Amino acid sequence: MTTTSTQPAPALPGEELGPPPSLDRSGTKGTATAIRYALLIFSLAVVLIPVYVLIITSFKGSAEADPSRTWFLPEVWQTANWQRAWDALAAPIGRTFMLVIPSSIISAMLGSMNGFVLSRWRFPGANIIFTLILFGMFIPYQAVMIPLMKMVLTMGLPNGIPTLILAHVVYGIPITTLIFRNYYESVPQELIEASRVDGAGMLRTYFSVVLPISIPSFVVVLIWQFTSAWNDFLFALFLTNTETGPVTLSLNNLAHGSIMADYGASMAGALLASAPTLIVYILLGKYFVGGLMSGSVKG
Repeated sequence: MTTTSTQPAPALPGEELGPPPSLDRSGTKGTATAIRYALLIFSLAVVLIPVYVLIITSFKGSAEADPSRTWFLPEVWQTANWQRAWDALAAPIGRTFMLVIPSSIISAMLGSMNGFVLSRWRFPGANIIFTLILFGMFIPYQAVMIPLMKMVLTMGLPNGIPTLILAHVVYGIPITTLIFRNYYESVPQELIEASRVDGAGMLRTYFSVVLPISIPSFVVVLIWQFTSAWNDFLFALFLTNTETGPVTLSLNNLAHGSIMADYGASMAGALLASAPTLIVYILLGKYFVGGLMSGSVKG
């Protein structure tokens, strides 16, 4: 008696096997999407919780602005805290603008010139000079405070915004040089050579050809320097005082200037002091990211 096998015959060489059975992955994708959104919501909550505490505490009276009632909404919404904070910080905020605007522009221009020279002028020792400039990025503020103070006293520089501008310009040159050098490395060499064919020297090439196409990097550098100078406290503590210094010093004095901490005014002051940098990032954030990416790929 002959039995017939029901198993399929093996595929011969050269024959194509049929497609594998399709797998339903909709459940896996749905779970991954739910986890992703849960992590995003958790991250958003972690970021926004301090903002929530700042806002609601700034509208509380002295009796309600207590750590034991941190999470509760105010029973009576008050604006007196904002008035006290504005009276204490209005003048320092103005001085801070006088600090961040010139220091950002000057350090950006110097970094742009350095970056152009170091990326297009192949002179002996250029890489060594660039490395030494970058070394300044890794020196912490705390390490230079005593030598800086001795230098300021020796030179007879007064405590105030001009001395603070000088410190931020010098300390901002390494990072601005790095950003501009990386950006200018992506500028096509043919564009530089075309300007030389037309008879332009290095300065004419820089001002007429390179500088007009440097807007993305200038946006990055200006935002970076603006934020760094606005949030600085250590340089301001050593080189200025509450009468001549920026808003960070006055905000610290507002938070610790009395025997009993004024939580409401401190929170309102923190929101006022952080508003300019927040507005800058909201308005120019997309240009900041675009400027960082513009020099990442060499064209």
